[in-house]
Amino acid sequence: MIKKILATTAVVMALPVVSQAQSLQYPGFYIGAEGGANWMFSNTVTTPLGSGTIFPDTGWAAGGMVGYDFVGPRVELEGIYRRNTATVGAGPFNAFGAAQDDTAIMANVLYDFNAGGVIVPYIGAGAGVAFVRASALGFSNDSTQFAYQAILGVGYNIDPMFRVNLDARYYGTTNPTFGFGNSYNNNNISAMLSLQVKLGAPAAPPPPPQTPVAQAPSFMVFFDWDRSNLSQQALNTIRQAADQFKATGKARITATGHADRSGPENYNMALSLRRANAVKDALVRDGVPATAISVIGKGETQPLVPTADGVREPQNRRVEIVIQ
Repeated sequence: MIKKILATTAVVMALPVVSQAQSLQYPGFYIGAEGGANWMFSNTVTTPLGSGTIFPDTGWAAGGMVGYDFVGPRVELEGIYRRNTATVGAGPFNAFGAAQDDTAIMANVLYDFNAGGVIVPYIGAGAGVAFVRASALGFSNDSTQFAYQAILGVGYNIDPMFRVNLDARYYGTTNPTFGFGNSYNNNNISAMLSLQVKLGAPAAPPPPPQTPVAQAPSFMVFFDWDRSNLSQQALNTIRQAADQFKATGKARITATGHADRSGPENYNMALSLRRANAVKDALVRDGVPATAISVIGKGETQPLVPTADGVREPQNRRVEIVIQ
């Protein structure tokens, strides 16, 4: 039975790890503590007082492990202590008490199904060395045995750092000696509850590259003081804006006129509108539909170069052409 379980585990471990949802599990080392109940199998032992049957009581087990999680396969080194008492019926005696202390160091190989999910079933197998002490009638005997186990369990990923496991184990060793060199079978079943803590932290994924915000193409033409007529340079710029509009396809143009602060505010508002309309007319001549152009006048409210009232500033006498 144990050989079949070990073979099955080896086959599963050899399978390629399918893509997993890894939101709750990531590769790394972990440590854990465990504890539970242990049930030895009844068996027969021969003593100088005659043959007797060992009737074990329910025992307990406690230990810990350190391992590495590959997100699917896991490997770990486990240390575990088991304690069982028993009643032995032998010879003319009705019964006498006995006890077994079993300390094992196991190398385990496990495989998680649904790795990275909340509920993670798993199987595993392990092999190692056990230090067994059998005690009865005031005598004790220590021996070192080969140990093996098969594991079937289910894990619960609380979050990427903490995990709780509940598993059942078949555990056995080669035959320890009892009393005067007599051997007995040491096989048992354990139910274990464990808490594991993942060391370190998952590397935070790099932030996605920010998509640059596309800036609307814009052009700017300038005017002489108190004028709304277009210079040759301004006409060239407007022609470039018209060409850009045509290349864009479906688009709209906003022509926003401005004035400097050298005249009255109301006059400057009207002047900025005249300048914007002059640009619109030039755009229409260059093939831009009039319905695609919006005209806005800002007067002296949005200077490109802040100045005191009454100051003539060429940079503020402008129309901004924005293609959207």
